[in-house]
Amino acid sequence: MNTENRIAQLLTAKKITLSTAESCTGGGIASAITSVPGSSEYFVGGIVAYSNELKVALLDVNPQTLEQYGAVSRETVTEMAKGAMKRMKTDCAVATSGIAGPGGGTPDKPVGTIWIAVAYKKELVTMKLEKDEGRQMNTQKAIESVLLLLEKCLK
Repeated sequence: MNTENRIAQLLTAKKITLSTAESCTGGGIASAITSVPGSSEYFVGGIVAYSNELKVALLDVNPQTLEQYGAVSRETVTEMAKGAMKRMKTDCAVATSGIAGPGGGTPDKPVGTIWIAVAYKKELVTMKLEKDEGRQMNTQKAIESVLLLLEKCLK
């Protein structure tokens, strides 16, 4: 059984709702979640907020957080996940923000730097990915990592 199906079982059994807030994964997490039949029972929706303006307007990310830490930071994905839960009224949410590549990296945040977050009730877990394996693989690794982290948090 794949991760999406195990998550589906956990969310269904616990009657938990899920939302997503994605930047660098471009809706890939929502796509993976909705690939499971019956996902409408627990998946409320997702926001793909690529721009900082949308992160602020739709996910309640504080502009000062973006200014101080940048879009690719623990602080920003934390606020994205909390904002998704609040805006979509769900029990849990996942968030991603990163530099998938091939361009856009800096010495402080090279290509492959991706922050992920899982918020569940009052808990929040973050993780930083730092390996550049090319844009497609960077994005796929972020999606897989979020799903595994979500599954772990739900258990």
